Amino acid sequence: MGILNITPDSFYEGSRFKDENKILLKVEQMLLAGATFIDIGGQSTRPGAIEVGQEEELSRVLPAIQQISKQFPEALISIDTYYASVAKAAIESGAAMVNDIAAGDKDPTMFATLAELKVPYIMMHKKGNPQNMQHAPAYENIVLEIAAYFSRKLAELNALGIPDIILDPGFGFGKTLAHNYELLNKLDHFKIFELPILVGVSRKSMIQKLLQVDAAEALNGTSVLHTMALVKGAKILRVHDVKEAMECVKLYQATFA
Repeated sequence: MGILNITPDSFYEGSRFKDENKILLKVEQMLLAGATFIDIGGQSTRPGAIEVGQEEELSRVLPAIQQISKQFPEALISIDTYYASVAKAAIESGAAMVNDIAAGDKDPTMFATLAELKVPYIMMHKKGNPQNMQHAPAYENIVLEIAAYFSRKLAELNALGIPDIILDPGFGFGKTLAHNYELLNKLDHFKIFELPILVGVSRKSMIQKLLQVDAAEALNGTSVLHTMALVKGAKILRVHDVKEAMECVKLYQATFA
């Protein structure tokens, strides 16, 4: 899953795009490199990010979705939003999947909207919101607590007839450095749900802080963690660098196929 941020403030500068031609060129590059999905987001959810309203988010993402759908009809577009109205408009404009970091907690109409849209849904675990989620997050047992959270959400979704669900444990969202690596080490515990697991660690602070590098220098660490995630059961990697991620996938498949 290639990341395409239609934002001015996402944490990694190389993922930010506003110009239509640059957006289409980036999508073409990601598809040629092997991306299955293009994940489009209209606001940053990095720690401390300022929230963007629904109208502003729509004005950013809809033109991009429409242009990509026209230029690359084979592309499977995911809309990265926690607003039901944005999800609905994006699907109607050509997107095929909803990626919600709030798992329905931000917008109480999200689950009902998904039941209407009947598209795959990625739900992520987080603690708090982007403004406060890294203020001393604490868990007694991080794996059990996230599993319990997913269980509650899955019961709600299944009751609405929404079975096509992907789980994202939410690396970096309300987790300390130690939490993130414990979560990666125990990622295979979430196989109990028998659902695809998405991992988003690309160039994140869990790599930057440990290796004492910035986002621009975090590709090598990202590739290492992508490989570990695949070994632990990840089925989708959400990435800034598709070519390098696909190399991890190919090497993993050659080793474990």
